[in-house]
Amino acid sequence: MNLSLQGIERIKVLRENLDCQAAKDRQLVVSVDGGYTNKNVLKNLPERVTLIGRIRKDTVLNELPDVEKASVGRRRVYGKLLPKPEEIRKSEQYIWQQVEAWAAGKKHTFNVKVIANLRWRKAGDKNLKLVIIRPLSYHLTKNSKLLYRKPVYLICTDTKLEIEKLLQAYLWRWEIEVNFREEKTLLGCGQAQVRTKEPVEKVPAFIVAVYSLLQLAAYRVRKIGNVNQLPKAKWYPNKKGNRESTGDILNTFRSQLLARTMDINFYDFVKLQKTLRNRKNYVEPTFSTLFYNRN
Repeated sequence: MNLSLQGIERIKVLRENLDCQAAKDRQLVVSVDGGYTNKNVLKNLPERVTLIGRIRKDTVLNELPDVEKASVGRRRVYGKLLPKPEEIRKSEQYIWQQVEAWAAGKKHTFNVKVIANLRWRKAGDKNLKLVIIRPLSYHLTKNSKLLYRKPVYLICTDTKLEIEKLLQAYLWRWEIEVNFREEKTLLGCGQAQVRTKEPVEKVPAFIVAVYSLLQLAAYRVRKIGNVNQLPKAKWYPNKKGNRESTGDILNTFRSQLLARTMDINFYDFVKLQKTLRNRKNYVEPTFSTLFYNRN
């Protein structure tokens, strides 16, 4: 029941499902964290699967072995030792290059270092690509000092994959982390107090299915447009095109259920309040006529 062993089994099942759906020619790209970047996964990857995983900054990497003319002894798998990823990041011998990728609602420019064709003992005789991402700078508040995030060290099992696609595939993985957090905190996945085998297996699957249906319903509603929704809180950033959070979707869902139960239309009330707020400095001519006193 080791997580990495379960992970590689799910990757194999996913590859088999794609093959059954007439997608044998499509490459499957899987982005994982450091918990799955190990020999259990790397040495058992099926064909037509590319893995992008995070590694430690002190990982021991090797160059490709030199081609020896004389076949004496066993075939060499690993070449000379390379500097540690952290040392490569600090070294001026390796050049930074700029790559654009989409993240957090807009395009960002990332500085990366790429070293192709290397070996790692956890992956055996597979050729790998090392990608080092320089930490991004940010301000916690408008007046705070400039802060930096931590650098990222990645390996990829496909040395020919373009760096733009590689970086974007890894950034998309953040949606999985958001998925896990929302299922656990908002919907309570894993919090049900069940003990027997059947509920332990079915309750988490049911909550995940509910989360999927909720997101699918919200996507269809957004495509229709012009749907009554509760106004956002005042502290929300006023930006066009912002995607609704799962919390917003749940609030809208609760308000619709409550309105149907109590036979109340909250949206007319919201529109009325908005209209009155816009007219608070507006003088109605009828009232001016009634209360006008001629001397």
